[in-house]
Amino acid sequence: MNAKSGITTIIALVVGLVIGYLVWGTGDTTEVAVQDSESGGGRVETVNIKMASAFNATLPVVGPGAVYLTELIDEISGGELKFKFFDPGKLVPALEVFDAVSSGAVGAGFSTAGFWMGKMPAASIFSSIPFGPDSMEFLSWLFQGEGLELYQELYARRDVWVYPCGMIPPEASGWFREEITSPDQFKGMKIRFFGIGGMAVQKLGASVQLLAPGDIYPALERGVIDATELSMPVIDERLGFYKVAKHYYFPGWHQQSTATELLIHMDVWNALIPRHQRIIETACKDVTLRNITIGETVQGEALEKIRAAGVQIHYWDNEFLDLFKKVTDETLAELSAKDPDFKRYLDSLNKFRGEFKEWARLSRLPPGY
Repeated sequence: MNAKSGITTIIALVVGLVIGYLVWGTGDTTEVAVQDSESGGGRVETVNIKMASAFNATLPVVGPGAVYLTELIDEISGGELKFKFFDPGKLVPALEVFDAVSSGAVGAGFSTAGFWMGKMPAASIFSSIPFGPDSMEFLSWLFQGEGLELYQELYARRDVWVYPCGMIPPEASGWFREEITSPDQFKGMKIRFFGIGGMAVQKLGASVQLLAPGDIYPALERGVIDATELSMPVIDERLGFYKVAKHYYFPGWHQQSTATELLIHMDVWNALIPRHQRIIETACKDVTLRNITIGETVQGEALEKIRAAGVQIHYWDNEFLDLFKKVTDETLAELSAKDPDFKRYLDSLNKFRGEFKEWARLSRLPPGY
């Protein structure tokens, strides 16, 4: 063995030892796909990676989407690449998935970027922006604009490779115990709210908490919170919010589209051969198509069930929407002033939207047609 090949072998062994901590444990295959740097070939062995999810497998659309991702990667790779799905709490709690991947406690995670706003305010831009783009415009910025490059730049600083891996349609605005007829009713209200929208609602006097999906209903039932938003009707109905709150509001001004994400520890990602990396990216795009189309299809039935349970469905009037827009603009300005990354990423999105605006106006029918 010459010196150069010896160094290559040592590096491969070290990488394998590092990745061994991030893949399935004792009793499972822990080999990593290693590619010989000189020949471009080399052995390819089964790669098994633990994936901690922020969403339970039974949570409509997003949970099954994450499970589908693992099945698709296995199928496309011919069994060479396997991700093992874990429900929230099985490896780490839902709101600790990013830190677990960043630290190397687990090899991969499935989540949404808005959950990490407390540690990375700019991350929220890659999840959802109040009064932001619909799914088509959002995906266009991510894949044809600067979005993906900026997204990966931010996460790489914390040793995480990230990729958009799912998209859902507009959400509902929230569940309330009483009809909301005045902005004053938000003062002192304890409400679960997501991301930048939550910061905006705080400006109305509300006390805002971010709870993982599985923790919301118990908090609402016990009166720990007075109101909540979470997602689309199909998810909200499954979690039973209608049993406690009887006023359901639309539109979801705070989340007109929401992206989910696949996280992989950078050492794990870099150890994968290019073909496996490409399989992961392709599978995520398939999950994105799957989730947005299913998400748009299943809401009607869920709304019927919610109405049948005695829930009153409301649509915010212009007075409230104007107010939500005002506090959103104030929040975005404050975040931009405090965080250079946030400002740069938001400027990129706004520039893209500005160029997209005329096309959208000319090409889309007005509401009601």
